[in-house]
Amino acid sequence: MNLLLFLAQVAPALADTLAGTNPVLTPVATGDEINLWSMALKGGWIMLVLGLMSLVCFYILFERNYVVRKAGKEDPLFMYKIKDYIQSGDRKSAVAYCRSIDTPAARMIEKGISRMGRPVSDVQAAIENAGNIEVAKLEKGMTIMATISSGAPMLGFLGTVTGMVRAFWQMANAGNNIDISLLSGGIYEAMITTVGGLIVGIIAMFAYNYLVTLIDGVVSKMEGKTMEFMDLIESM
Repeated sequence: MNLLLFLAQVAPALADTLAGTNPVLTPVATGDEINLWSMALKGGWIMLVLGLMSLVCFYILFERNYVVRKAGKEDPLFMYKIKDYIQSGDRKSAVAYCRSIDTPAARMIEKGISRMGRPVSDVQAAIENAGNIEVAKLEKGMTIMATISSGAPMLGFLGTVTGMVRAFWQMANAGNNIDISLLSGGIYEAMITTVGGLIVGIIAMFAYNYLVTLIDGVVSKMEGKTMEFMDLIESM
């Protein structure tokens, strides 16, 4: 009985002690949600430069995609018609047909037809020179794309470094009133430029490789047409 009476007296005090050591957790108020626009605004002038680079990247991507795909379209009977015109001695019709097709391969063949009657080496050299010019036209803007893919991440890292320098400078000037928000805020803003630079650089890299693949396909077609035309010249 004495033991039960003792436990009855001690139980409420023990319950209060346990409640004090295990407080009820309440939700912590959160700040504003992060969105891309607010992140871009906090990145400073470097984010503006990265934005301009991304616009240039997308312009080159869509413009080159249209040009290269148009250059890759061809008439499957192109070389058969050229062969018929040449074997019949109608070079003017062959040249007119090449001009109506208006593709890099057709312009190369047109150059070769205009050199017919000269040594085969001269004809081949003329076609190769025309081909180099056509490839240069297809690769227009690709150097800029490659520069963006490698330069955007570096520019983002530059923003990170300058942002960190600014954060530590503010802490140094704060004296004894150092607040962790000074450092965390500066790091937050600095890392935004890294994210932006990596995003632009990755997009530019994939776009560049995509365009290179398209151009390589057109160049392969040009080389195939050149070989067929040279075989035709040598067989005559």
